[in-house]
Amino acid sequence: MAATGGGEIIGIDVGGTFTDLVLIDPKTGGVRLAKTPTTPENQAFGVMRVLAEAGVDLAGADLIVHGTTTTTNAVLERKLSRTGMITTRGFRDILELGRRTRPQPYGMKGQFRPLIPRDLRLEADERMDAEGEVVTPLDEASVRAAANRLLAAGCEAIVIHFLHSYANPAHERRAGAIVRDIWPTDFVTMGHALLAESREYERGVTAAVNASVQPLLERYIRRLTDELAANGYRGEVLVMNGNGGMASARRVSREAAKTVMSGPASGVIAAAATGRRAGQPNLITYDMGGTSTDVALIRNAEPAVSSEIEVEYALPIHVPMVDVRTVGAGGGSIASVNAAGLLEVGPESAGADPGPICYGRGGARPTIADANLLLGRLDPAKLKAVEGGVALETVRAIFAETLGAPLGLDAVAAAAAVIRIGNAKMAGAIRMVSISLGADPRDFALFAFGGAGPMHASALARELGVPTVLVPARPGLANALGCALADLRHDFVNTLNQPLDRLDDATVAAVFAQQIAEGEALLDQERVTLARRRHIYSVDMQFVGQSHILRVPLDDPNPTRADLERRFKAVYKTRFRIELDEIRAKLVNVNASIIGERPPLDLSRLIDAEHRAADLAGAETGRRPVYFDGAWIETPVYWRDRLPAEFQIDGPAIVEQMDATILIEPGDRAESDGQGNILVTVGAAS
Repeated sequence: MAATGGGEIIGIDVGGTFTDLVLIDPKTGGVRLAKTPTTPENQAFGVMRVLAEAGVDLAGADLIVHGTTTTTNAVLERKLSRTGMITTRGFRDILELGRRTRPQPYGMKGQFRPLIPRDLRLEADERMDAEGEVVTPLDEASVRAAANRLLAAGCEAIVIHFLHSYANPAHERRAGAIVRDIWPTDFVTMGHALLAESREYERGVTAAVNASVQPLLERYIRRLTDELAANGYRGEVLVMNGNGGMASARRVSREAAKTVMSGPASGVIAAAATGRRAGQPNLITYDMGGTSTDVALIRNAEPAVSSEIEVEYALPIHVPMVDVRTVGAGGGSIASVNAAGLLEVGPESAGADPGPICYGRGGARPTIADANLLLGRLDPAKLKAVEGGVALETVRAIFAETLGAPLGLDAVAAAAAVIRIGNAKMAGAIRMVSISLGADPRDFALFAFGGAGPMHASALARELGVPTVLVPARPGLANALGCALADLRHDFVNTLNQPLDRLDDATVAAVFAQQIAEGEALLDQERVTLARRRHIYSVDMQFVGQSHILRVPLDDPNPTRADLERRFKAVYKTRFRIELDEIRAKLVNVNASIIGERPPLDLSRLIDAEHRAADLAGAETGRRPVYFDGAWIETPVYWRDRLPAEFQIDGPAIVEQMDATILIEPGDRAESDGQGNILVTVGAAS
């Protein structure tokens, strides 16, 4: 197919509150930025609005890459298409049996609702064993009867999920052909086609998620592409997947489950690309938004990818996704004193409406954003620009009454306590993606983005021993930038589930060869210019008798058994600091990622050099008192777009820009890295 040319590349990310746009013209180096409120009733309206706000000539645009929360929100809010399932007789309740887990580790209560209700889960006569041998032949009449019943029940999508189809998909394929003759739409999901791995529960839930969101994503993408075409756009539309890659809008709904978590993934992709260009390939990403904080780990400019993401309790989606961990601490997280007299921050959030008190939209409960305002980190003078015109004294009075009085603190001390508690929760999330996985935070830089991330990053870095904080040029637009930078990517997983001593080297090589051929064929179908192609290989392994698996990276697709065993033991020792030489190893899954890399884009133009001042004095906009460690310190404030190309700032200081506020704590030093980023060295100015 014809590839796209060298015209404008547009990244658009739809978040819960705002829809962001980053436009880059590779020919001229020109950059345009825009931000507009998200339109939850139809995200396409917000996309078209942000394009208009940026003044984009769609006829001249070459490529639009879109990150959407359509599928994520649908799953979390359970606003799903009516979906039915046909499964192996006797396994109708597979989606409810699940695993022996609880919503809370020490709780005895909890709720769970399967994505597909029991009356829409029907059975067919068939059975494969774990080796892929037929135990009970497929009864085609029972498949037809079940499909007709589900169609009569008003189902829009359907899942075919048979036992052990990963080992032998023949029954699922035949059942799929039967159902397609009956079903009026293309929304037919076969479990093995989406996920060819063992674990019937996880594979069934993943297939159920895919089918339930397929119609929603298909309709949304069709509306968006039609609207773009009506306004003159003739280029390709690509959609971000949760693995950090992209898929064509023409095919994305076939594997709709892969778009869940695409929003967080795009930010991690922006971090990896920025870090690679800045000489910081090892990063811990820290994205603090209004409701939550997302963190992830990047080694050698390659984001960690996991196939075991659980978006909520008992809802695992086993397709490769960027391994992002989330905690309920964001700018809008509400602070309160519980019945035991202890201060709590989050997970409840004020959201965008009414939002924090300082939004002036009726919010009356203290949040992290309000605490930052009281401590001088955010500009109190700009409150009057916010709808409602809430006074600083109003915020102070609410803190004093709701938090200070029960805790025996004044309003400022209560605000400082809110920040410390919020920081502790976010530090815990960072430990989950680093220390708990055998990685030392001191070996990484902290990549701070999101609207609030750069305001808390230095404090977190100091607590965790991270030596450097990297703040990109546009931290509040990083997700949209990630869309513009993302590569094409196709991930494959196949289960072998064999002890190493019974495994033939040729078997592993054959699976990799099949995955490579399929991935390369998919790249050939895309209409996007690629700079080069590369492959990532890995296997999932465990010791015989264990239930959890470990990802083992490989250098090539032809590993020997000895090589697999050696690498697995090394990964196991890194993770658990122990060797188990006496236990047999088992290979569970074979994984390959086929990546089509797009030509690199110049990120140094994200901040317009024309507005730079000759020195720091020209970038300073004023001074204000800011609260640090029990004392108020008169602190200089700078506008980032006016900072000189080369600068050095010793904290305390504040750097403001249109999409974020950066806090440089006392004792830290901030410098330009020549790429448009700010590097903060913790303790360098002490």
